[in-house]
Amino acid sequence: MENAMNGTQRRRKLLDMMRQASAPLSGGALGRETGVSRQVVVQDIALLRTMGYPILSTARGYVLNVSKHASRFFKVCHTNEQTEDELVTIVDLGGTVVDVMVNHRVYGKMSAPLNIKNRRDVQLFMNNIKTGKSTPLMNVTSGYHFHHVCAEQEEILDEIEEALREKHYLAELLPYEMSDDE
Repeated sequence: MENAMNGTQRRRKLLDMMRQASAPLSGGALGRETGVSRQVVVQDIALLRTMGYPILSTARGYVLNVSKHASRFFKVCHTNEQTEDELVTIVDLGGTVVDVMVNHRVYGKMSAPLNIKNRRDVQLFMNNIKTGKSTPLMNVTSGYHFHHVCAEQEEILDEIEEALREKHYLAELLPYEMSDDE
């Protein structure tokens, strides 16, 4: 008998399903696919929205409201002091930093939505880090972390990749890291 998913796993699956869907997905369909009731899906959607995911409710179901721009998965490594420069580099070239993810050898994959689109968002993020009691997620993996970045065109992502490479922030993506989480 297959083990049931925990809430975090289920919400990750809901996001993955919405990312891959070409049409809205009903709460009932999402519930059947994840083994829970429609009401649990409604609660999960509410939690995902509070975490910053732009999920729309339509008459036909749920839709992840992300533009159909180009996106790319970058593995980067840098110090805490270089965080602002990394983020500014991406947004100044026209990218949006959708999220951050680390792949910890003990705790597994952990991610958080960022949705950093411009310098103002970068400053808000940096202020939250400086005034909070926490450190960036990358600190649990010695500076290594991943970003999903989206942009209007693939060429913009190419420019971002080259800029990150020139600043020596880009890290080699290992074969086992190229998984279905991209």
